[in-house]
Amino acid sequence: MKRRRRLAMLLTASVLVVGAIAAGCGDDDDGGDDGSSGEETSETTGGNLSGNIVIDGSSTVFPLSGAAAEGFKDVESGVSVEVRSSGTGGGFEVFCTGETDISDASRPIKDEEAETCAANGVEYEEIRVGSDGITVVTGANSPVEGDLTIDQLNQIWNPDSSVSNWSELGFDDAPLTLAGPDDQSGTYDFFNEEVLGEDAEGGTITPRSDYTASADDNVIVNAVTGAEAGLGHFGYSYFSENAEILKAFSIDGVEPTVESINADEYPLSRPLFIYVSTSKLAEKPELAAFVTYYLENAVEIAEIVDVVPAPQDALDAGLAAIAAG
Repeated sequence: MKRRRRLAMLLTASVLVVGAIAAGCGDDDDGGDDGSSGEETSETTGGNLSGNIVIDGSSTVFPLSGAAAEGFKDVESGVSVEVRSSGTGGGFEVFCTGETDISDASRPIKDEEAETCAANGVEYEEIRVGSDGITVVTGANSPVEGDLTIDQLNQIWNPDSSVSNWSELGFDDAPLTLAGPDDQSGTYDFFNEEVLGEDAEGGTITPRSDYTASADDNVIVNAVTGAEAGLGHFGYSYFSENAEILKAFSIDGVEPTVESINADEYPLSRPLFIYVSTSKLAEKPELAAFVTYYLENAVEIAEIVDVVPAPQDALDAGLAAIAAG
């Protein structure tokens, strides 16, 4: 892909630095305290590590982790990094049983998920790697466009809703068909919390059920563009990637942009995380090397895949946690 080629070119400049970091995660035979570089550093960049790293989880974080995995190949070609996308909930299911090394998440871990991790002896570090704005879209050729309010989104998505035409919301006469994340997606949880709120018992209200539901954002894109006036939502990066066939609504008068998301002005802005199994860090130096690489290059990676970078202090905190083991 064009995006991956650009990433490889951009990150080549950081190979020497990351090679030294990777070496520091392995044997100490080289010394490394003398501050020297040059020939000694270039020896470490050929790839001294081997092993397998498995990542699963959020489709929104998937582009970030996938791009990091692609760039890491140039640094440690002996390490295989497999990146899957089964949704935030699906990712935690396998992470908390020790099947994966990293879990991509577009929401914080839930109490019940944390309890499963604890029961299985899986300890972890939560690291913020980016920011996102859930983007509400329709097809590029749709007759509707403009601004939607949170109240209108509630009117559309609440479990008692029977809205089936855009005219009911003050737009042109056109059938309203819906697509969105399924209940394994962190986007599902966040959107429902922000748009539908909580029920009397304090639980998040579930949306109406008559919509195309999937943890795969590409399925949602296809459902929206395949309808006359479809409506869907997913992370900003998927809108940006498909901007030629989609158009986004502003929400409460604020358009989803890198700037509005970064400033937390866009109403559906949220943080993005990776959860790293600290239980595996000591036994897998390749895992520490990969996460260090990921965080050292997180800003550049985020810009390439159209995700808003995490604040630098969050990235620094993540690096410190990984260095501490």
